[in-house]
This record gives sequence, structure tokens and C-alpha cells, in this order.
Amino acid sequence: MTPITVIGIDPGSIHCGYGVLHSDGAILRLICTGRISPPAKNPLSERLRFIFEKLRDIMTETHPAEMAIEKVFNAKNFISALHLGHARAVAMLCASLEGLTVSEYSALEIKKAVSGYGKADKNQVLQMVKAILNIKEDIPFDSSDALAVAICHINSIRFR
Repeated sequence: MTPITVIGIDPGSIHCGYGVLHSDGAILRLICTGRISPPAKNPLSERLRFIFEKLRDIMTETHPAEMAIEKVFNAKNFISALHLGHARAVAMLCASLEGLTVSEYSALEIKKAVSGYGKADKNQVLQMVKAILNIKEDIPFDSSDALAVAICHINSIRFR
């Protein structure tokens, strides 16, 4: 497998998780992870700009070649789904402007790739991500979900 750096995104308009991984074959190396949390009381347009600017900064610093992002799923309500769609669009636009290829994966695909079980809960995914990447400190679910998307994408590349 050709070495590659991938940014995984767990989109959200309140918390947007990200994780950047480098793979040079069998070895996965964590570059950075975290979550972007714009002020929740700000209007949606300002939160989306905040997410865009932070993602652009992360991409400029880490130079990923590809982005992996979770596909839309059934959100709690219409407004939540709409806001999630906006956050996904901002992340995808940012990646496109940076020249990254964007791949999408369902929650089932991501969970199966990381834990071997497509219906794993968030804590199971978190624990598997920490084990795979040898992360000792606590990380938020948004970050572990984003790293899981990146792991899923790298595994997908390996099997193509």
C-alpha cells in the first residue's frame, strides 16, 4: 500500500470530530484528533464558517490526501438532519477546495471495520479506536468516531 494521510470527519454543527491518520502499510500513526466546537448560541451560518475555517487550518497543517466522512443517517428530527447535512457539506467543500478525494461510509460500515460488529455502541467503537491506535488518554466520542471513519477508509483502500 502506498503511504497515505487521511482525515476522518464525524460531522456536526455543534461538535465536529476530526482525526488525521497516516498509514504506510500495516502501521497506522495518529497525527492529530479533536473536535471543533463553535459557540452553540451563534447562528448556524457562523458555526458553519467556524467549522470551515478550523478544518481548513487542520488540513493546511497536516496535508491529508483524502477525506473520509460518515454518510447521512436518520437524525432525531428534521432540523437536526438539516444541520448535519450543512456541516457535512461544509466539510466536503473544504476538502474539495484543498484538492482531497472524499469518500463516504455508513455507520454500519465504520463500526464493522473498527469493531467487527456493525451495531457496536459508541463506547465499543471508542475502546477499539484507542486500542488500534494505542491511545492512552481519554478522547471524546466525536474524535473517536472521526478516527473510526479514517480507519475504515484506510482498511477499504487496503482491500481494493
